[in-house]
Amino acid sequence: MKLKNKINLYTAVLFSILLLLMNLSVYFLFSSLMVNSQLDIAKSEAVKTSEAFNQSLGTIPDRDLLRAYVPINGMIRIVKEDLRGPLVTSQTEQSLSKQKAVYYTGEVTKKLKIGQNSYIFNSMPIILQDGNVANLQIFKNIDITMDIIKTLRIVLTAVTILALIPAFISSSVLSKLITNPVATMINTMRDIKESGHFKRLPLKVESKDELYQMGETFNHMIDLLESNFEKQKLFVSNASHELKTPLTIIESYASLLKRRGANDPKLFEESIEAIHSEAIRMKEMTEQLLMLAKHHEGWNINRSHFNLVELVQQTVKNFQSAYHRKIVLDGDVLSNITIQTDEQKLKQLLFIFLDNARKYSDDMIMVSLGKEREEVCIRIMDHGIGISEDELSKVFDRFYRVDKARSRKSGGTGLGLPLAKEIAEAIGVRVTLESKEGIGTTVSLYIPL
Repeated sequence: MKLKNKINLYTAVLFSILLLLMNLSVYFLFSSLMVNSQLDIAKSEAVKTSEAFNQSLGTIPDRDLLRAYVPINGMIRIVKEDLRGPLVTSQTEQSLSKQKAVYYTGEVTKKLKIGQNSYIFNSMPIILQDGNVANLQIFKNIDITMDIIKTLRIVLTAVTILALIPAFISSSVLSKLITNPVATMINTMRDIKESGHFKRLPLKVESKDELYQMGETFNHMIDLLESNFEKQKLFVSNASHELKTPLTIIESYASLLKRRGANDPKLFEESIEAIHSEAIRMKEMTEQLLMLAKHHEGWNINRSHFNLVELVQQTVKNFQSAYHRKIVLDGDVLSNITIQTDEQKLKQLLFIFLDNARKYSDDMIMVSLGKEREEVCIRIMDHGIGISEDELSKVFDRFYRVDKARSRKSGGTGLGLPLAKEIAEAIGVRVTLESKEGIGTTVSLYIPL
């Protein structure tokens, strides 16, 4: 059974049961109150009648006295212990005279069904003129009350049937309301499967219920899938294109070594150096490609509190030792600046920009550290070839090189700045780039305090 039909059936059945129970409760409560009310009234009238009888017995003939108190629709009689005594019935209830007499030792009040009619029966003890105890029994017709109860039963039955119609309609509307987003999601996924193109669910912004959240989560999932799919496509395309060059160089030099390397030491040395250089470049490129192929969620960001000044000083020191380049560290505040982010990722980010400054500049590199409002700013400045305005917007594109000849010579892959951009976004660092051709480049990293 489809979810829509299940919801429709369950809600309709549940509403029907609740409505039926409520109407049955109303019916039995009302009928009980009506009957009990008639019993109380009849009992009260019987008490008054018995008191009047006790006062008037002997002064008025019994039959005349009974005739004075006979109910409009009923019967009154005196039943002695030997089951004899006078009786008087109203003109509409002549059939009651055939009702068998029963003597009771105490008060009795109950509802009787005689034929098609309903009565309230009261039996009250009275003392006759001769001193004997007898029963004053009164039968009072309550067909009007029972007709009212019957009418209530018919009305409640009709109301129940009529109420079930909107109940089924509303359950159908509710099932559609709940299942429509699910059906839309299923159709969207089916379209994605058939067309191979990512699609998203249309969402009503004014609605913020669970169905909206489900659609929002689905769209977010599609965003992640599309992003990862694009990264995978780009990775395959870039890897196949960029790895082809070093592989071709390695293959060429290997073939050259195979043919003439044994007899030419100079050629052997040149080939080994080229193969080694290209292998290192391939390794670096592969690592960067794999890093870029990951989504931010797969980077295992580990945020912690640490001293930023110590990190920058240590990074600059390590870089100077590795590349023997002069780096000047300057800052307005060179003391204790504590921040919270991923320490290793930030260190990697600094290495990428320092390495970029090294590759594109032969002069000293300047690193400054200071506070700007609610952020800490790290600036890395070089006096290298710079970047033209036309190229400035492209430097974060993968495999883009400002100086292709120099970049190839120094082993650049064109993946450093795109990787830096990805890392910065992942750890919440804002990066700006300023450059003038022939003067140099300044990279600014803004880290929230």
